[in-house]
Formats: sequence, structure tokens, C-alpha cells
Amino acid sequence: MIAGTDKVRVSAAIREAEAHTAGEIFCVIARHSSEYRLVPVAWAAAVAIFVPLPFLYLTAWSAPVVYLLQIFAFLIGAMALSHPGIRFRIVPRRARHDRAHAEAMRQFLAQGIDKTENRTGVLIFVSAAERYVEVIADKGINEKVTPEVWDNVAGTLVGAIKAGRPADGFVAAVGQCGAVLAAHFPPGALLQNELPDKLLEI
Repeated sequence: MIAGTDKVRVSAAIREAEAHTAGEIFCVIARHSSEYRLVPVAWAAAVAIFVPLPFLYLTAWSAPVVYLLQIFAFLIGAMALSHPGIRFRIVPRRARHDRAHAEAMRQFLAQGIDKTENRTGVLIFVSAAERYVEVIADKGINEKVTPEVWDNVAGTLVGAIKAGRPADGFVAAVGQCGAVLAAHFPPGALLQNELPDKLLEI
């Protein structure tokens, strides 16, 4: 998803941003936030329910034949819809965003972003398959800024991703987060780097 050289650029951007603040920035990009294995099964089952109707009313086929047709419709539908190129497209938008948000929160906790001394950690999260971007900030900085600040950062990243420049988007988003953190938590409040300065790909 992100080339090695671009990961180096993002890491450098994080180090540069954190040189001017006691805050911490961590970036994660996920291929997807869920496999959605049950979604194709649900769609295939819904299709299979209605497949027998025209054959029962418009043909003289016996019930066992129609039943076998229903089974084949379910199996073929489930296999076809399970293809990754299709599977992620048939998941409702709300469900995709809920799963991606849940994964963002999981990464926030799993990476220890909530464990910084002054609660100044910020996560920049992207889930590619869901086309989802979220910036999550810990309590220390969230008490000092409005949600619109993070929405603007996410918007910058989304715009760059749509333009085919995800690495540039991460670099710009990191810079914006760094500026916000520097305004409220100048360097010196913390002496150590509490989180790795990197873009994690999962």
C-alpha cells in the first residue's frame, strides 16, 4: 500500500513534528478492517430465497428439482460474492465505517497511544478497503481543541489519497497534527519519545 521509501518520509515527518511538541503522533494504514465473511453468505441466502418462486409458478418442475436449483443458486452466489473485488462493495457503507472505526479504536489502544504521560497521543488511521480515514486524539489534547480540527486533518489526507498521493497525505496530516500539538504542548514537558515514529501497515 505504501512504498518503503514513502514510509521513511512519513517517519521523518513524525520526528520533525515531534521535535516541536511534547505530543506523540502514530500512523496506521490497514488493508481492511474486517474480512466480512458473512456478508456474501447473507446476500446469497437472500437471493436463494426468491430463486424458486418463478420456477414454482411458471414451470412444471418438481419440488426436489427446484430445491436443488435453490441450493445451487446459494452456493454459486456465495462463491461469486466472496471474491474480494465484490465482497467489499456489497457491505453497507455504515457497516464498513463502523468496522473501520472499531479497528481504529483497537489500534489506538493496542499501540499504547492512550498510555502517554500527558495523554497527548494522536492516531492517524486509514483503512483502505473501507475508504475510511480517522484522526483520534487522546484526552489531553482533545480538551484543548474542537473535533473540527481533526476533521480538517482527515480531509487533507482524504484529498491526497483521492489524488493518488497517500504518502504526501500522511506527511501533510502529520504536519498539521504536529502544529496543533505544538501550540498546546510545547517541547520540554516530556523528555522521552514515548511512541515509535513510524507508519504501521497492517
